[in-house]
Amino acid sequence: MSEIEDDGYSLENHVQGESRNLDAALMRLDLNRELDEVKQAAPYRDKGQCAKTLVRNPDLRVVLVALAQGVSMGEHQTNHRITVQCLHGEVRVKLPDQQVDLPAGCLFTMLGSVPHDVEGLRDSAFLLTISWCGTG
Repeated sequence: MSEIEDDGYSLENHVQGESRNLDAALMRLDLNRELDEVKQAAPYRDKGQCAKTLVRNPDLRVVLVALAQGVSMGEHQTNHRITVQCLHGEVRVKLPDQQVDLPAGCLFTMLGSVPHDVEGLRDSAFLLTISWCGTG
């Protein structure tokens, strides 16, 4: 049996252009440690928003996102099905015809091609999972 990767990607120790092993066959990630790194990164300190890709496979992406209270990602969309799982704080997903508030412990799913925005109602962290079609 293969050994489970226990390191994930480190913002602090990453060297530009170096592989980050985001597609290991088995991975174990400490989300609390990952979140601490994200919150200490310059983008979070400067703008209250930072994202870190934890898993990148041909058919799946998992991204840890931290948003400070009152910070919005801006309207965007993807062509792929997504989930938003709030880990800490509370976020609001703004859709064209409704808003969905997600406190910690809640999960929201959405089809692709729907314009949306995500705002931190409190200092928050969530996992964004993208069902990716294609390669790379």
